[in-house]
Amino acid sequence: MFRQLRALPNQLTLLRLSIVPFLVLSILDGHYHRAFILMVVAGISDGLDGALARIFRQRTELGSYLDPIADKLLLSTLFLVLTHVGLVSMRITVMVFSRDLGIIIISALLYATTGTRDFHPSLVGKANTLAQILAVCSVVLAQTHATHWVLWMRHAALEATLWLTVLSGFHYLWRSGRKLGSPAETGVT
Repeated sequence: MFRQLRALPNQLTLLRLSIVPFLVLSILDGHYHRAFILMVVAGISDGLDGALARIFRQRTELGSYLDPIADKLLLSTLFLVLTHVGLVSMRITVMVFSRDLGIIIISALLYATTGTRDFHPSLVGKANTLAQILAVCSVVLAQTHATHWVLWMRHAALEATLWLTVLSGFHYLWRSGRKLGSPAETGVT
């Protein structure tokens, strides 16, 4: 386990996790320029950890769990704090958290009942994550650069987040139902 923790991609993921409290404090203190820079650093570390894992063949089991946890923690925390300061609608944050909680519950049930550990994101889920990233980035950027295109991006990304969160949640539920119903997953032939 310690060896996996020392892998460079996992170190970058831990760096991303360590940025979260500083990002929250920057937003709460109204330092949106600093918050945006921290978001960019987190985004770069997210892209680099996957690339380095492939290039240096340092894919680890720990990394396969740690990376999505870091992503979800970062995004969920940002939605919470941005809602707290009044920059994101409570409705969007509730939908984001409801979807993520639903996925955690369904994943745990699938693992407990069938031993399924294969939870690769779908294309809809990836689109949802992209919309969420664009939403939080544009919301923060709009606090320092309220240009027309940034305000348009903020509006479009928040709308896309709302709809893609609902769509991807139902899609995940449908995919999970298919896994439960397939003979390979249930052990029935």
